Parts: sequence; structure tokens; C-alpha cells
Amino acid sequence: MELEGSLPYREVLRQALVLLAESEGFELDPAEEYALPDSLPAWPVFGEVPEALTELRERGWRLGILSNTDAELLSASLATIGVPVDLTVTAAEAGSYKPAHGHWERFYQDTAAERSRHVHVAQSAFHDIAAAAELEIAAVWINRRGEESELPRAAELPDLSRLPETLEGLVPAGTV
Repeated sequence: MELEGSLPYREVLRQALVLLAESEGFELDPAEEYALPDSLPAWPVFGEVPEALTELRERGWRLGILSNTDAELLSASLATIGVPVDLTVTAAEAGSYKPAHGHWERFYQDTAAERSRHVHVAQSAFHDIAAAAELEIAAVWINRRGEESELPRAAELPDLSRLPETLEGLVPAGTV
């Protein structure tokens, strides 16, 4: 569904739920087809995220979110996190879903950021870490599930609690 690139994220989640219900032999009431995207704004934030992002901002880091979600769902998630970000790029703005490179192309177009001073931080090895490797962008893998991967990355962390120190080690203060 994401490979097509033109479906709104709400539709991707709806179709995923419908297909999952079918594959598991469950009857899904048509009124419940949007249950997954409708629930997304209420998803809890990992406990360390607001503090880590706040500390990054205090250290002078600019924060950008490259998301496969849509603007409405992303806004709801950011409101829950409660830390301002400097830039967002959604799938609609990128014209594709990650791991396609549209998000990064749009990011560089909108920011003129130098690749050597940009670090991509992400949980998904498939959607983000692999693409960052293809684009030769330093990446920090937030490996919450303890997965194994041979993908290149600058660092790997179990959560964001040590992210500020990790980023300082990759791109020293004053160079961003």
C-alpha cells in the first residue's frame, strides 16, 4: 500500500487493518475500518521522548520529523509529545512513503542542510536506517525491540534517553 505512494496515510492504515482482519479470519464491521488511524492521536508517547527532545533543543539542535503519516495525524502526535519541532515532512509532501528517498530529498530542498551535519534518528531499520545508509547519512537506530541488523549506522540506542550525548559525540556542539 505504501509502495504506491499516493494513498493518504489514513487509507494505508485502513487498508492494513482490513487486510489483517481478513488474513486472520475476523469479520470487521465497516464502521470500524478507520479504527487504527482514528486511534493514532491517542497512542502514548514513550516516556523518555519529551525530555530527550527538550534537552536536544536546549543544546541547540534543530529537530525535524520525516514521517510516513499525514499532517493531521502528525500534528496530533506532536501535540502529545509537547516539544516544538522546526520542520516536518509528511508522505504527502514527499510524494512517497519511506523507504523511498522523497522525504530526505524534500528535507534537503527545504533546509539546505549539510549532510555532514545532519543525523537521522529512527526506530525503523526498514523505513529509515536502510534509506539513510543508501543516502550516506549518519543514522542513529533506536532499537527498542532488540532486533539484529547488519545495516550501517553511526550509533544504536535502546531508547532516546542517551540521544543528546550520542549526538554530541557524532556532531560536536557549535557545528550544527
